[in-house]
Amino acid sequence: MKNILFTIALFISLVAVSQTADELFSKANKLYQTGKYTKAIELYSSIEKQDLISDNLFFNLGNCYYKLNKVAPSIYYYEKALKINPRHEDASINLAFAKRMTIDVIEDLPKTFLQRFSTSVIQKLPFDTWAIIAVVASFLASILFLLYHFSFSSKKKLFYFNTSIFTVFVLIITVFFAFQNYKTVQKDRTAIIFVARVEIKNAPSTSSEEVFELHEGTKVIVLDELDNWKKIKIADGKVGWIYADDLKEI
Repeated sequence: MKNILFTIALFISLVAVSQTADELFSKANKLYQTGKYTKAIELYSSIEKQDLISDNLFFNLGNCYYKLNKVAPSIYYYEKALKINPRHEDASINLAFAKRMTIDVIEDLPKTFLQRFSTSVIQKLPFDTWAIIAVVASFLASILFLLYHFSFSSKKKLFYFNTSIFTVFVLIITVFFAFQNYKTVQKDRTAIIFVARVEIKNAPSTSSEEVFELHEGTKVIVLDELDNWKKIKIADGKVGWIYADDLKEI
């Protein structure tokens, strides 16, 4: 009886939290529409603190910061929206506009064919979406094999056999894509510079030599960390150390 009451209480609390979040989101949207961007950010952030995150929540936060001409937070939240949903076209478009406000001009290193394929195909969908496609393909393959096994017509047998082979191929490909995408997400730690100007050192020490400098809004890859320092890499291949408080991981 206690377990049933606990389950009911938990369900009611979850529904209440969901309704509160929806109300906050609606109020924040209205504040944004009336140009009250700072107040909208407060409400959107309160939803984020409840771990009720979504691509649209981050997209709206990015829009608010963009309207306030805050480069780093706008880029940061557009990137977070795209990390959840790489197909969010509005976030991708607005991110391009936000990047125009940055100072640093960094040329990307040439990418291999596999890197380009990963970016343009594998990373176009989240790994969980690839996994769902793989599960659907496995069910289809099983059903088609059963239809092939119990069919008496030679034409139908040939059709079911060929389609089952195709769905197995799709299954293998999508499982591979899901695994590669997941591995990329787990391995690649990216961050945004959150200070107007920062010196990148050749060692994790304030007394070490400066190798280059970066400015607010620039995206970097986090390679390692030591105490309050993080080792970063930028798009052109340069590597250095930065104080951890000067950036924010996506």
